[in-house]
Amino acid sequence: MSAKTSTTEFIATGRRKTSSARVRIKEGTGNFLINGKEYSDYCSTEESRKIVLSPLASVDMVGGVDITVNVSGGGSAGQAGAIRHGLSRALEKMDPELRVPLKKDGHMRRDPRKLERKKPGQPGARKRFQFSKR
Repeated sequence: MSAKTSTTEFIATGRRKTSSARVRIKEGTGNFLINGKEYSDYCSTEESRKIVLSPLASVDMVGGVDITVNVSGGGSAGQAGAIRHGLSRALEKMDPELRVPLKKDGHMRRDPRKLERKKPGQPGARKRFQFSKR
């Protein structure tokens, strides 16, 4: 039998809009993979990189944990928010004392905003067709 490492893996799910992210973290050197790619390659904009790393920055753990993420659905902004939510939930599982700073910075709240559906008889969710009096 092979020797098993003593590091434990913590798994959490994060969601935003129509995106869903499954996050696995463990003690490590700071490897960060999203769908098999390095996070800096996967996150195309600086803003999305900042959103993804914000839970780690608020608890001063950048480079302290290895992170593996599987994310699907939605667009780049929704996926970044889902990763942020899942990462903060996994960090809380790892160390329950991190809940206070994560909650204070707003990382523990699931953002409920979704796309509003298009209504019949109009071109979009809120937009109306042009009104003509005559």
